[in-house]
This record gives sequence, C-alpha cells and structure tokens, in this order.
Amino acid sequence: MAIKTTRWDSAEYLKTEEDIQLYLEACLEEGGEDPAFLVHALGVIARAKNMSQLARDTGLTREGLYKALSPEGNPTFATVAKVAKALGYQVTVQPAA
Repeated sequence: MAIKTTRWDSAEYLKTEEDIQLYLEACLEEGGEDPAFLVHALGVIARAKNMSQLARDTGLTREGLYKALSPEGNPTFATVAKVAKALGYQVTVQPAA
C-alpha cells in the first residue's frame, strides 16, 4: 500500500502576529547568511497575510510579488525592504557579535 502525502505549506499555520514573528525569527536563525532563505520566508508570510493586500501596500503588482518572492525570483533590496515594511517590519543592520 502506497503512503499518501500532502504538500506542506507553512503559510497555513501562520495565524497570528506572534506566529509570524516566531516563524521569521526561526527562518533568520536557520537561514544564516542565505538571502534566498529570507526572501522565501517573506513570501510565506506574504501568502499567509494576503498577497493582494500586500501588493496594494507596496505599490507592486501581485504577480510581480509572487515572482520576486518565488524560489526563482531575485528581488532587489528595495523590493525586500518594501515587503518587510508593508508586513510591519523594518530592515536593520547591527554589529555582528
């Protein structure tokens, strides 16, 4: 008998702002210095919060956001900063420990 599986989607489990904050913190810790990991995390959060509303808040198209935040996407820093701001976060730099 074959095992039936379903595709995992983290966005389905991000129900509260606390869930989102903890998810983002875990992704930043896990992803280390991999910018693609951060972009992926922002994409998951964007889907959890409503991509259409995020598009309106950033001034970007919904399709453009999906493309930029996809695994094949290569968003500019400006796009990442706009998405973070629209999600209620800010990009900061601090001295390394």
